[in-house]
Amino acid sequence: MTERSGDEVAQGILGPAYRRLSVGIVSTVVFIAFESMAVATAMPTAVPELDGMALYAFAFSAFFTTSLFGMVVSGELSDRTGPRLPLILGTSAFTVGLLLSGSAQSMWPFLAGRATQGLGGGLVIVALYVVVGRAYPERLRPKIFAGMAAAWVVPSIVGPLVAGLLTDEVSWRWVFLGIAPLVLIPVFLALPSAKAVDGPPPGGAARRAGKKRFALAAAVGVGLLQYAGSRADLVALAFAAAGLVLLVPSVPKLLPPGTIWLRRGLPTVVALRGIYAGAFFGTETFLPLLLVSERGMSSTLAGLSLTGGALGWATGSWYQGRTRTVAPRYLLVRAGGMFVALAISSVSLALIEAVPPFVVMIGWAVGAFGMGIATASMSVLLFQLSPVADHGANSAALQVSDALFTATFVGLAGTIFGSAHAESIAQTTVDNWVYLVIIGVMAALALFGAWAAGRVRTASEAAPTGLTADPPQPAGPAAEPAG
Repeated sequence: MTERSGDEVAQGILGPAYRRLSVGIVSTVVFIAFESMAVATAMPTAVPELDGMALYAFAFSAFFTTSLFGMVVSGELSDRTGPRLPLILGTSAFTVGLLLSGSAQSMWPFLAGRATQGLGGGLVIVALYVVVGRAYPERLRPKIFAGMAAAWVVPSIVGPLVAGLLTDEVSWRWVFLGIAPLVLIPVFLALPSAKAVDGPPPGGAARRAGKKRFALAAAVGVGLLQYAGSRADLVALAFAAAGLVLLVPSVPKLLPPGTIWLRRGLPTVVALRGIYAGAFFGTETFLPLLLVSERGMSSTLAGLSLTGGALGWATGSWYQGRTRTVAPRYLLVRAGGMFVALAISSVSLALIEAVPPFVVMIGWAVGAFGMGIATASMSVLLFQLSPVADHGANSAALQVSDALFTATFVGLAGTIFGSAHAESIAQTTVDNWVYLVIIGVMAALALFGAWAAGRVRTASEAAPTGLTADPPQPAGPAAEPAG
């Protein structure tokens, strides 16, 4: 990427030099956010109607699983030809997935639609990250990431409300079918801007043969493990073993060397992105269901918990992007993990009748505030630790970690939920201890991430670096693509 002049940087992300690109990126995120909030609100009604409660978690994890493959493909395409092609392919797949899910008459076609959405989402998100890395100088990246988070605010308010009303008064199907044509709008807004930064990086594209096959193996492996968790027989062991055979050799090839062992610098940044996402979304998947089934709330009111979460996330991301915020990045990442652990623990209060549900919703917004601080800071750190030629590969690695941990821990929560009380699930109620086990696992994961946050600092850093003066870090072996 060619650095912009001082005058262009001083203009900010909405100055003449960046306005069109910023509007295109934020508009794309707005429609993705609207879909996410609306679909999550409709899910507690859609899945029981399709007789799929035992596969409830699959409605979410199928999305994250296939997005693994889409992210790696997008990273390779972006580094080789630029981000424009994966944006087109991703938007198309996302729209087709919405149509499949909205017209499904049983659970498996519904899951196929969710999986197609995940493929499209994986293609789009990595392409957007590459656009940010190529087009914006370092000092503006915290602000554009804050803008991307802020794009969730309006959808978080409107999405659950509209989806809840459609679900309760008309049909959950219109939540999917109604969004499908709207998703096409961002492609017309973002593509002209993406074209300006399209093409291979300076110096040519790096050769990374074989990544797609590892991504496919990892996606299939996660899917097999999740399916095994939904069964309670010897066949499940065979599926689980096959999943592990695929995952163990493939996952390390998709991440920077040392990620699994939390090597300092980029590997820890990539690992923590997944750890935080797994803890947060592993809990959020069941939050609306808990409020609907255990506290008798409507889909509309339960969806407000997601609204509060999106508002908290946007606020946290805005906070880390302020010029006056001078805390070291690793401390922001650590504080974010502590907020997430506290919020996950507060979800258990929903099981106490004397505690008003809005207390849980406020607690969840606090946890989302922590996610906003931490994830935006990790995105900034990623580009500090990556050369331009590796923006696609390392952006894909960050998103793969996010999706892999999310799929794994949503799947783990689904296994606990789906196998512990099969008879209760058939009646759409679950013993409280099942929820408590899920909450305990996710809170422990978030606390582990907060403990490990200090390792995002490289060994060469003599002192913590503030937000307003983060110098680019040299990209050493840790930043080189695996495989």
